Amino acid sequence: MAKLNKAVFPVAGLGTRFLPATKASPKEMLPVVDKPLIQYAAEEAEAAGVQQLVFITGRNKRSIEDHFDKAYELEMELKASGKKKLLDIVRGVVLPDVSCIYLRQAEALGLGHAVLCARPVVGKEPFAVILADDLIQNDGPGVVAQMADVYERYGCSVLGVEEVPRHETNKYGIVATERGADGELRVVSIVEKPAPDDAPSNLAVVGRYLLTPRIFDKLAETRPGAGGEIQLTDGIAALLADEPVIAYPFKGKRYDCGSKLGYLEATVELGLQHPELGGPFADYLKNLRL
Repeated sequence: MAKLNKAVFPVAGLGTRFLPATKASPKEMLPVVDKPLIQYAAEEAEAAGVQQLVFITGRNKRSIEDHFDKAYELEMELKASGKKKLLDIVRGVVLPDVSCIYLRQAEALGLGHAVLCARPVVGKEPFAVILADDLIQNDGPGVVAQMADVYERYGCSVLGVEEVPRHETNKYGIVATERGADGELRVVSIVEKPAPDDAPSNLAVVGRYLLTPRIFDKLAETRPGAGGEIQLTDGIAALLADEPVIAYPFKGKRYDCGSKLGYLEATVELGLQHPELGGPFADYLKNLRL
């Protein structure tokens, strides 16, 4: 069984919920404390042993490429100034043995189409799909590493899931599941953004997928669905006819940084965890008049 070596990052979205901040700058480059969202996502993939980061980009996304590229002038300036710590930070944005690949999604045809754009690079290997909007933190292995362990055990696609309030099911892909022989959650059905009364459960897929290459054939056959887009959810629903799909309740806390409130929550909580800023920031918050 092939090991996980590739991760796909769909980053072609317009980020309309953060306008005007995202008018000229990608939402994935919004910083949480001192790192952009896309770097948190890339680091999670790297920690799982991924060596090829595949970015599905769109217009006005050049700064993502620049962020993961070598910055010769900046490095020379930091080196000349004796700022070794900052130099190490800049050089450590991506690991030395990790490569970055950029593919353009010419039209905004949905998440399923964005994943399909990665087919020429991914080929016949399993791969992760990571949505940078969902920043997930924990004290142990990252979510992609957790899901890679599940994949190695069962050899099929794995979806990262968590329970959401019933009234929010219309924001997510929702799965119905049944228990397998080992207690794992086998996906029985999946539906995109169902109304609360129609949702088969409140178990939502949230920004982490580990997929077998069979998904590409299904996506190539998928017709536009909700919102007139090619939905990844519909491709996964078709995949269920060919192979098991496991829903994995991951370990970690998710911040929905696609929303302004979730982004602020992540900024505050990760600020409190920061090794240099955490103490002073906590003191500031304690003295803040609310």
